[in-house]
Amino acid sequence: MTNDFYDIDSALSEEERAVRESVRQFVNERVLPIIGDCFVEGRFPKELIPEMAALGLFGANLPEEYGCAGLNNVAYGLIMQELERGDSGVRSFASVQGALVMYPVYAFGSEEQKRHYLPRMAAGEIIGCFGLTEPDFGSNPSGMITRARQQSDGSWLLNGAKMWITNGSTAQVAVIWAKTGDDKADTSIRGFLVPTDTAGFTAKDQKGKISLRASDTSELVLQDVRVGAEALLPKSGGIRSPLMCLTQARYGISWGAIGAAMACFEEAVSYGTSRVMFDRPIAGFQLQQQRLADMLTEIVKGQLLALHLGRLKDAGTFQPQQVSLAKRNNVSIATDIAREARRLLGANGILAEYASMRHMANLESVYTYEGTHDIHTLILGQAITGLAAFK
Repeated sequence: MTNDFYDIDSALSEEERAVRESVRQFVNERVLPIIGDCFVEGRFPKELIPEMAALGLFGANLPEEYGCAGLNNVAYGLIMQELERGDSGVRSFASVQGALVMYPVYAFGSEEQKRHYLPRMAAGEIIGCFGLTEPDFGSNPSGMITRARQQSDGSWLLNGAKMWITNGSTAQVAVIWAKTGDDKADTSIRGFLVPTDTAGFTAKDQKGKISLRASDTSELVLQDVRVGAEALLPKSGGIRSPLMCLTQARYGISWGAIGAAMACFEEAVSYGTSRVMFDRPIAGFQLQQQRLADMLTEIVKGQLLALHLGRLKDAGTFQPQQVSLAKRNNVSIATDIAREARRLLGANGILAEYASMRHMANLESVYTYEGTHDIHTLILGQAITGLAAFK
């Protein structure tokens, strides 16, 4: 009963349940047996990419006419939940590919760009990354210094650097956001599709991570990178364009964090009912039962929050501020649950063969990226009061 304490399955369609079960089986059979070693070794399991593509996990909520699965947003959210039940790095890979690369091609690209890129990205033949954050501009992306200057022949010359880029060293194409003018306003920000083998483009792995270790994270440097006029995403314009992409990714994160929380909770229950101390399972002690009760309560609340948000998204009525609330809440409670699960496991909780500390470390990054917890607090504060506290 703890797996679905509020019978949320009854609120899902048959297709949504089938999608979740297929991804859950993939995670159980292909991700969980190797992900602990991948985390310790600091490598993303690239061998899983073809299987993820075959399951339709890339851009799953984009139209079938572009080679995508055409699923609704609740089914997409369940995919993110199950992938992160395996590891945040695996969910991040799919999230970046779909929400941060395929989505901007779909939303801002020309028909020719859509036809060229989307089917190949859905098939895992082209991997993408999303270049917005810079070394000095994270929570304030409109301050970016990366520049794209149009040349007399119509081509563009890009110069700048991007930081903390998931899939950066794996990608064949990067969505690079750059200012096309010298003004400080964000109105000149445009998106460009930059092949990563273009002269002057380099991707360097970020070293020293103790979080998201089963994920490729890179710094991108662009030095006089020249791309043709066709590289511009023609419908992009202003900071609103990349923020729309981030809203898509944050929606997936609000589901993914629940998957991580579920994994930690299930591990805590299993360990607590089998670990004997003072001649009884430790789950029989009041302190541990309080831990488990608190975990379950927050998971159920997060599940209901994500589900209703998905229904709003499918109805076309959801707002970015609602996504901020879900991302903020669900990542925060998942982080707390991972920590408490690790503590319940005692010394064993620090071993890679158990999942809780890996999830705990990963969630500290998820707490920060796609808008920090504090930035989402201010977004909600502005929605409540009408007053912006950003400046």
